[in-house]
Amino acid sequence: MNDVIIDGCSLSIPELVVVARHKIPVRLDPDAEERMRASREVVELAVKKKLVKYGITTGFGKFCNVTISDEDNALLQKNLIMSHACGQGEPFAPEIVRAMMVLRANALAVGHSGVRPLLVQRILDLVNADIVPVVPEKGSLGASGDLAPLAHIALVLIGMGEAFYKGNRMPGALALAEAHIAPLVLEAKEGLALINGTQAMTAIGALAVYDALMLYRSATIASALTFQALRGITEALDPRIHELRRQKGQIDAAQDLRRLLEDSLLTTKPSGTRVQDAYALRCTPQVHGACVAAIQHVWDIISAELNAVTDNPLIFPHVLHEGGDILSGGNFHGEPLALVLDYLGIAAAELANLSERRLERMVNPALSEGLPAFLTINGGLNSGFMIVQYSAASLVSENKVLAHPASVDSIPSSANQEDHVSMGTIAARKARQIIDHSQRVVAMEILAACQALDLRAIQLGLSSIDESLSPATRSIYRMLRTVVRFTDKDRIMYPDIDAVVELVSDGTLPESTDRWSWNPGPVVPCEEYV
Repeated sequence: MNDVIIDGCSLSIPELVVVARHKIPVRLDPDAEERMRASREVVELAVKKKLVKYGITTGFGKFCNVTISDEDNALLQKNLIMSHACGQGEPFAPEIVRAMMVLRANALAVGHSGVRPLLVQRILDLVNADIVPVVPEKGSLGASGDLAPLAHIALVLIGMGEAFYKGNRMPGALALAEAHIAPLVLEAKEGLALINGTQAMTAIGALAVYDALMLYRSATIASALTFQALRGITEALDPRIHELRRQKGQIDAAQDLRRLLEDSLLTTKPSGTRVQDAYALRCTPQVHGACVAAIQHVWDIISAELNAVTDNPLIFPHVLHEGGDILSGGNFHGEPLALVLDYLGIAAAELANLSERRLERMVNPALSEGLPAFLTINGGLNSGFMIVQYSAASLVSENKVLAHPASVDSIPSSANQEDHVSMGTIAARKARQIIDHSQRVVAMEILAACQALDLRAIQLGLSSIDESLSPATRSIYRMLRTVVRFTDKDRIMYPDIDAVVELVSDGTLPESTDRWSWNPGPVVPCEEYV
């Protein structure tokens, strides 16, 4: 991919990810510039006619009844940015801030915000120069949008605040000067248009839901490895069972697992007194299916929000009467995202919950179908994978605390003018943290499963487990063994865990096979949207 075009209507989650994480250049579509010019004319006419329009010729929030003179309008916009930059805590990761900037530019490019094209181009100039504003991660209520986080970005645009540039934290004015970018002088409506929106929660949510899809795939790969290590009974994956449930996520998850296990010599059929596995294996399609269905739903909601106009007021230049329309509403409210981001966190937590239970079955000699206790040859002298399971258990327990929904909370602000807020950015931050924990739990399961498979080979008198694995998991097992060797005696474990976490989190592992039932489709073409 050479670059990503910002046109206000066709930005996708994968495109946002490559810009945020891999610094792919972005450029503005000429048609979007024309739309912005048309809406800008409406704003300028309102100022010229001294119409009373919220945020254009009035103050903000509870001050919406205070009229601002034409000569004070530029100061109004600057004051807005300075006063709203109240973020707290550590800075957001650079990838989140880059995503926020791209999303704000894309929302303004739709052409209903009344800003000059120059404003959007300047945001993209910062993205392409890799100037990353310092944006504290806490301080947003999620309505009126992400005011505080977005204000910290806007500070740098006007030559204030702080930014990271070439690896150094410095004043925003200095970063602009070193990149040869002039600071902006904001005009009517532009300060409000920069900060009144859902781009912080959307940026975090977009990266999180992308990672959640990779997490689902990694967890399904982990379950396939564990299924073979524990000699799982494949009868539970029969498509006839899952068709009767009528849940598409479950049907897809069962198919994904069948494809990963196809032609394995290690899976089994019911025999003797062993007629079915425990839920951790037998119900993997049901649990993973519910989780991937949740991820799909969140993906759809966030995909819509990527190309949404979420500021206030909104400008409608193409109407029958002269001057267009300027309408006040509440598109900045983060409720649609807050609810689904809580849902995303719950789904990711459940993937980790089941992963930890499969890990427990491999290390517990009472449950492991004959594997040595804690997956070590000389138990007692060696602890093996005992504390790997402890660590996984700690992470899933912390996830249970984090999975408490943020969206059910609200607190009034702006003297009760803004009397219900979404807490969507808190939901997004929690979901991201849960996904990080869950990636680590799944990595621990994968590490343990490869150890268990090697021990199973010894138990079965095989020179290697390699040829007994299904073709799909054989290549994955080989990949793992290039970065982590078999544990024949105790050694420091965290570097091994970290190595597998990297394969999970950077997409290497989940993208190593294409046997997936659901792949996200493209967004609506621009001509069908604007």
